[in-house]
Amino acid sequence: MIFQVLGLLFLTALLFQFIYLVCIYGRLAFFFRPVKENLNDANPEAVTMLIVARNEYQNLQKLIPELAKQDYPKFELMVVNDQSTDQTAELLEEFMEIYPNLRTVTVNYTPAHVTPKKYALTLGIKVAKHDVILLTDADCTPASKNWAKLMTAPVRLQNKTFAIGYGAYRKDKGFLNWLIQYETVFTALQYFSFGLWKSPYMAVGRNLCYRKSFFMEKKAFKNFWHILGGDDDLFVNQYANSSNTSMVIDPESITVSEPKRTFSSYNIQKKRHFQAGKYYKTLDKLKIGLFAFSHLLFWASGIALMAVSKDPMMIAGIGALFLIRTTIAYGVFRGAYRKLEGQTKVFWTIFFDLIYLGYFWVMGTKGYLSKTVRWK
Repeated sequence: MIFQVLGLLFLTALLFQFIYLVCIYGRLAFFFRPVKENLNDANPEAVTMLIVARNEYQNLQKLIPELAKQDYPKFELMVVNDQSTDQTAELLEEFMEIYPNLRTVTVNYTPAHVTPKKYALTLGIKVAKHDVILLTDADCTPASKNWAKLMTAPVRLQNKTFAIGYGAYRKDKGFLNWLIQYETVFTALQYFSFGLWKSPYMAVGRNLCYRKSFFMEKKAFKNFWHILGGDDDLFVNQYANSSNTSMVIDPESITVSEPKRTFSSYNIQKKRHFQAGKYYKTLDKLKIGLFAFSHLLFWASGIALMAVSKDPMMIAGIGALFLIRTTIAYGVFRGAYRKLEGQTKVFWTIFFDLIYLGYFWVMGTKGYLSKTVRWK
């Protein structure tokens, strides 16, 4: 009886894994074909590039000159100095003499009922000159001079409300960086694939575009001022739909961020992300959770079957299914990585497919159940 139950669970989990990997995630990995936008607009709409920064002196030293080089004729750089205690204010004063399209606004305090990042971001959007808002973080750099053109094209030219981009992390040596690379590609694989299926559910604030007028009309953060994270994914989760959202998939459209250097700082970041996830719409939590649960069930029931089976052919058959599923997952990651970053070296995903499964359930449970999280 136990053998039959385990067998049924294993085959059911395997079916769901194939559906997700081939039919859903395969939309990005295998079937998506990029279409180059005509980037030579005769009279392009002006854009505000917006960054919220707290004690980001060193990162802003690198980022602002890079943003100023963007191949876009009409834009302002808006930096919200959120209660910095380092040399950020002095740097911004110095840079405003060099870059005439750089503007700053300073946040001196945060009201008690709101979280700092959302308050600073809202203030920056309110004073932005232009309706098209392009967001990134202080520790990011655009991958190309066409970043602004590509990321804002759906909003400017296709009448979209949201344009969702990809935020990569700088590659480095070591186990932690490999884990970060895997998690970043896997997360993007999920939200881009569902977005291509006209079911968008999240984005990352380090590469996101939307209209100021829509943000102000919806009073965007009114339902989750108290949540530390979620200024990007919760806003998109609440208002993005099949008709007003576009996925921007082009290696020239990505931003590259500095990765966490310690497991403690990475764990704080992921705990914050997982906590925000519990405020997603029920259907979105279901479609993410179903893959995670079937993934866990696939490995757990398969290993249990091999442990209780005394038939070498049965054990070999289960092992073959493990290998087939792993090969498909490798192909999906390879295809997604190539579409997102122009890279194809993803052999490490075979190893992290199982490692991240355990990390996801441990940290996801902690984040979901936690009532308080730290920003750093």
